[in-house]
Amino acid sequence: MNYEAKRYGYGNESSQFAELRLPEGKGPFPVVISVHGGFWKNRVSLNIMNPLAEDLTARGTAVWNIEYRRVGEEGGGWPGTLIDAANAADYLREIAEENNLDLSRVVIAGHSAGGHIGLWLAARHLLPEDSILKTTDNPLAIKTVVSLAGVCDFSLMESTHRMRISEMSGAAPDNPVCDLMGGTPLEVPERYAAASPIQLLSIQSEQILIHGGCDLNVPIGISQSYYNAAFIAGADVELIEIQRADHFKLINPRADCWPIIVKAVMRAAEIKK
Repeated sequence: MNYEAKRYGYGNESSQFAELRLPEGKGPFPVVISVHGGFWKNRVSLNIMNPLAEDLTARGTAVWNIEYRRVGEEGGGWPGTLIDAANAADYLREIAEENNLDLSRVVIAGHSAGGHIGLWLAARHLLPEDSILKTTDNPLAIKTVVSLAGVCDFSLMESTHRMRISEMSGAAPDNPVCDLMGGTPLEVPERYAAASPIQLLSIQSEQILIHGGCDLNVPIGISQSYYNAAFIAGADVELIEIQRADHFKLINPRADCWPIIVKAVMRAAEIKK
């Protein structure tokens, strides 16, 4: 069954929109905020999350699949990408009543760069008052973040890409973290402190990190590093390692590991099916 995707604009730019899918029934419906990856670049859009959105909607959740300005388009990168994600999440308040959404059960399912955004959305209440990323004093509360191969340690991901570049003699440099942040951790440390989840560990939301052992895009060590730091900090965090999964199996409803993702999301959304 295909569910109608109702598009809402949360801003005036072409990438400032999101699509809402509603399950059958009257609600109130828990909401999954779906955040796509693509290393924050505009070569990947929210469409990559459509199969995930369709599957979760069929299981009883509303799905808010967000788009945002990315590196490669005007306004993308620092700080526009994160500001857009924040505004997209908060816009749920504008449409909650008409769509009978239960905003006490908001779960984020973010993949890759979207996993980073999901964890950051849950942590943005920690930003100082003068932060350029602070869009409101009352950000939407996030019950649970399900990070699917998320980039949750910026410095480690940046150094990983730097090592890859050094091993590819003659290849054009490609360091997505630097492209997003506008520099390295040494050049713009204040930006990394405001945007990297591992530097914002006092997240009150439940965090479920799911990562594939065969992931060549975002090594599983990125989630392991974050988990260790979050656990020590006393966060409500869980790490699920799927040894034979690659990067994209985690958002593929036809993959053999999909029931693991579904179980985590349904538990977080308090749906018993």
